Amino acid sequence: MGFAFHAETLDGTAAGPDPAGALHPFDLREVLRQMLAVLEDERQALAGLDVDGIVGSAVRKGVLCGRLDKTTADDVTDECRGLVDAARRLNETNRKVRNLIAANVAARLDALTGQPALYRAQTDAARVRRLR
Repeated sequence: MGFAFHAETLDGTAAGPDPAGALHPFDLREVLRQMLAVLEDERQALAGLDVDGIVGSAVRKGVLCGRLDKTTADDVTDECRGLVDAARRLNETNRKVRNLIAANVAARLDALTGQPALYRAQTDAARVRRLR
């Protein structure tokens, strides 16, 4: 699924990546809006435990990140900065939800076997050593 977006600027010139590869501000805004939509879809998929939706969101986020790859901080307008902040917050929320789901699954699996996972014992021992 591609996210090709072609537009013209107000002066009639084609909008798109500049020769250095950075996105035109209009395209950057559009990619960031698409990212927000994908992050919202991911949130819904996480809430519904929709594995296909979660995987699809991960793929779409990867595509959009690829489009943002060559963009530098100098290319980001104030409007885009607001979109970036919103995307950052939503992505962080989704990360926390994903981690809670993973911890819940791990706890349930541990309860089924009657013992914690092996890697946790090593992690706890490492924490104790660091505290000393």
